[in-house]
Amino acid sequence: MNTSTRPVVEGGLLIAVALLMGLASVYLPILGTIIEFFWAVPFTVLAVRQGLNKAITGLVAATVLLMLFVGPLLALRLSLSFGPVGLAIGWCIRQKHDAVRIFITTLGAAFAGQILSIAIIFFVMDIDFMQTQTDLLREMFDETLKVYEEMGMDEATLTEARETVEPTITLALLLMPTVIVLMALINAAASFWASKAILKKLDIDLPEFPRFAEWRFPIVFLYMMGFALIGMYWGVTRNIEWLHTMSINANVLAMLAGFVQGLSLMSFAADHFKLSKLIRRLLFLVVLLNGMLLQAVAFTGLFDMYFDYRKRLTRKKD
Repeated sequence: MNTSTRPVVEGGLLIAVALLMGLASVYLPILGTIIEFFWAVPFTVLAVRQGLNKAITGLVAATVLLMLFVGPLLALRLSLSFGPVGLAIGWCIRQKHDAVRIFITTLGAAFAGQILSIAIIFFVMDIDFMQTQTDLLREMFDETLKVYEEMGMDEATLTEARETVEPTITLALLLMPTVIVLMALINAAASFWASKAILKKLDIDLPEFPRFAEWRFPIVFLYMMGFALIGMYWGVTRNIEWLHTMSINANVLAMLAGFVQGLSLMSFAADHFKLSKLIRRLLFLVVLLNGMLLQAVAFTGLFDMYFDYRKRLTRKKD
């Protein structure tokens, strides 16, 4: 094949693959959800092989074609949610970034994609995202209670359950920013490992992450926790609603980061003290099944960002 036409053919094939995967993600109920996370891969390959500009062109072309089959809203949701992720991974590989930097860039692209998707739903389609989520949660609760009612649950218990619905919905809505971040995190992680699996077949290797025992987060999450505690207090006592909402979300995100670092510290300690695999698994299982231990591990992880317990353990060994 002529070398001048090879990039065009390759680009066309990758766009066709993206179109087929997009159709499958819409029309295949369960499998489609999994296929969505692979939708970024063709654009990752295109960005690695032919550059970011060609990959963006391919993404636009695939989106326009997909609109013809599934409509603008579904096509844009898929394109904005997963397209930027594929572009980010491909661009980072081309720039020879390490795995951590690739993932952070991918997470930023995934988060931006989620925000753009919500913005289009709100401004273009004139759909209130928060109200839609509220209605969806209420519908889920109503369906659940209906099932319990059919199973013969007494009216008093059902009434008590209904009374707890509104506070639960309120809390869920307060945590919506955190939910969006977590959705972006899942999107980035799934797309990263899906791309890694596919690209390996094409002799394109993604850099490896450090061992889990070496994972460390920046100290900003410890400061975030401090802000969250003060903000939640001020938000309630001074009736500052936006500060209270922001602080609750900051608290959840900081605790999640602390929990992951706490587990990483546990893994490091297990290596340091040469614990067997069975003992390690039992320890992790006990932590995951105990709410108090979960919080203890999260706080330990947060303080590890400042005190660096690993360094202290290593010094003692020396």
